[in-house]
Formats: sequence, C-alpha cells, structure tokens
Amino acid sequence: MPGRASRIATFAALVLFGAVLAARGLTDSGAKPAPAAFERFKALAGEWVSAEDGEMAKRGDLVARYAVTAGGSAVVETIFPGQAHEMVTVYHADGGTNIDPKRDRHMHSASLALLGADEIRTEWTELAEGKAVLVVKSHLVRKAR
Repeated sequence: MPGRASRIATFAALVLFGAVLAARGLTDSGAKPAPAAFERFKALAGEWVSAEDGEMAKRGDLVARYAVTAGGSAVVETIFPGQAHEMVTVYHADGGTNIDPKRDRHMHSASLALLGADEIRTEWTELAEGKAVLVVKSHLVRKAR
C-alpha cells in the first residue's frame, strides 16, 4: 500500500503544480501583446501587386508578399519574390539590430502608408557607405484571392 499512496500523492502534487502554473500564466507562449500599429501591419498578410507601371514593376506584377510568423510576433516581407533582387525583411514589435549602418548596405528611411485594407504606398532609400544609392517608391494593391 505505501507504494500506491506514494504514487497518488505524486500524481496529486503534479496536478496541483500544473494548476498553479496555468493560473500564473506560465504555460502560455509568453507572447507580448503587439501595439495597434503592428496589428495593422500583420493585416498585410498576402500577396501585393503593382497598381501602376513604375521603374521596378509593371501594373499587375507581384511586388511583395507578407506572412505572419513566430506565433504572431513577426511579419516576413518578401519584396520581388523569386527574382534576382529578391529582398526579405523580418519585422517585429521590439528589439535591436545586427547591422553596422556605416559599413553594411541596407534599407533606410522606409515608410509604408496604409491607404486601406487593400492598398499601400511605400518608399525606401538604400544606403551604401552612408550615402543614398537607390530610392524606391511603390503603389501596391492586394492581389485578388
């Protein structure tokens, strides 16, 4: 009998411990609530095509793809998917960076205007050695599903 009582006590302790963890919220993913602006950014999920002819894309060309990942804590943006100059950026609500802006070529001064649920305008500048080498403007609409 002592073995059975010991097993029951151990089981009860584990159940109680699990209940305490659940009550304290320690069993969830630990995800922080995202700011409202980031929630709007997550709503971009899908494919986006050029709304007009431009320097880097013609009307109707696939220009961007957005996907929510990492339990909703990040958005993956793929610009010009499948092309030689494809660029992938991961956005998240907080944190730092791992680039050296004086040395590494990178996107800088990016802006994204949400004109509606299915329309955006973007503008970004690419820097190399601290100097602007490319400015890209785009007007995109959500690709019909």
